[in-house]
This record gives sequence, C-alpha cells and structure tokens, in this order.
Amino acid sequence: MADAARARKVAERIHETVARLLGGRIKDPRLGFVTVTDVRVTGDLQQATVFYTVYGSQEERESSAKALASAKGLIRSEVGKALGIRLTPTISFQLDALPTTARTFEDALAQARARDEQIARRAQGATYAGEADPYRHDDDPQEEVQEDSPEDPAPGAGSEADATGAPEALSGDASGSRSPEDL
Repeated sequence: MADAARARKVAERIHETVARLLGGRIKDPRLGFVTVTDVRVTGDLQQATVFYTVYGSQEERESSAKALASAKGLIRSEVGKALGIRLTPTISFQLDALPTTARTFEDALAQARARDEQIARRAQGATYAGEADPYRHDDDPQEEVQEDSPEDPAPGAGSEADATGAPEALSGDASGSRSPEDL
C-alpha cells in the first residue's frame, strides 16, 4: 500500500500526462473540447479515475466519452512510460459533475439575492412597532415600579407581621442586626 503523498504525486503525474495527450497526440474527431479536472488514484496505485468536463452539448459529451474509451489503451501506455513504476494503473474516465453542481449553486445564490433584494425593498418604508430602541440604557431615568400591596394584612398575620409579612421577631431592628436572643 502506497502512502497518501505518493498516491497524490502519481495522480498529478497522470493528470499532466493525460492533459498533454488530449491536447496534441490524440486526433480523434469525436473528441470535443475536453478538460481534465481531477485524477484520483487508489491507495495501492492499481486504479486511476480521470475526471473530465466537455464544453458543449450532451451529444458532444457522449461522443467525447466514446473517443476517450477508444483511446484508453494509448493513454494507459503513455501514462506507464511517464510514471516509470512497475505496474501501470488501470485508467477509467468519469464525466465530472462539477459544472452542473456549480450551475446549481449559482442558481441558488441568484434566488437568494433576489429574495434579499425583495426583503430590502419591503423594509425601506417599514417603521418599528414600538420605540426604535426597545432596550434600557444606563443613562435613561429609572422608573420606579410600585408593587400592589394589600390594604388589609393577611388573615392570621395579626400584629406580629410588619409591612413585608415577616414576623417582628425575625425582621430585626431598624439597623438590620439581630441579637443572639432573637435567634
């Protein structure tokens, strides 16, 4: 099993060799404007997958795939000479879905931009339902919140309860300190 660095170097070498062959040596008229986008090699260096794109229609993609399939033997022998390793990897060609995926992403981004523009147009004339800044700040004057206190003390509280409803023995004196006898 080869390490990942060696597999990556072999893939780069295959990429360069196949691109050079498609650019000049292979003269098949069915071969359209083919671009090699990526090459992936298995860890044991026995199989290589060449990803490619074809500029043009679906018909041109199909004819280019047939041309690549017929030139596979020549491409493999040239790759074997360029690599100089004991076993030449088996080469397969895979049409890359990158342009289709990129087009899908571009369409989704265009739709998102259109929705953002629509929301921005709606927001231009909008006003706040309340104040512009609903949060309190330190420099704002504080409003005192008054709690509703019952006029009559709670039943059973009697005279031992002060305004808070706690018995006088536990509320302590005015200074807030308690004597040990009160505890």
